Amino acid sequence: MDFLHDLTLVRCEKPLTNKAGTTCSGEASVANAVEWELRLPGRPTLTLHDNHWANGEQDLVLHKPAVVPEMPAALSRLHDRLRSGVTVGRQRREKRLMVYPTHVDEHEWPRIKKSFTTAELAGRLGLHHLCELTAREGVDLDHAFDRPRLDLPPVDLDDPQDEKRVQHALFFPVEDDETPVVAYVHFRVAPVLRHVGWLSPADS
Repeated sequence: MDFLHDLTLVRCEKPLTNKAGTTCSGEASVANAVEWELRLPGRPTLTLHDNHWANGEQDLVLHKPAVVPEMPAALSRLHDRLRSGVTVGRQRREKRLMVYPTHVDEHEWPRIKKSFTTAELAGRLGLHHLCELTAREGVDLDHAFDRPRLDLPPVDLDDPQDEKRVQHALFFPVEDDETPVVAYVHFRVAPVLRHVGWLSPADS
């Protein structure tokens, strides 16, 4: 699957089974990991793991191989860090991925920021990319948490609010195993690729 500029995402045929590790909640467990390759011409291939843990948890991460190819420090430091947990959504048969975009600090370490106005989020990630994600069947961008007492402004990509910073999340059907991976690339990996010059700013 091609998306962004020259960036190709390919699902590997065989999952990695019995991968030992620790879940986002800190529990030691084993996972079946669906592997995806992220390819850019002239650059080392990056591998993403969609981890499905035995205890029911799920997360996405840029997998760190035994030998990391030569690459800029910020990208190297993203490996096996800043996982994105996939949790239950607002209703049955729905999952949620928090939209916490990555940025790189002054010491070349990838970091995340959690709260944005919807206009700020669109400016950070690219409004057209968010619209492409939410154009997928059953996919929706909304407030991460249901807090009616706070009177939060609606999340509307046709008229992104720039009044109050909130935490956003992407909601998608449980049977959709592609959208969270594509979203993870947009939110976590692509900002670092742009920072190190592997991806053009024009793709933002």
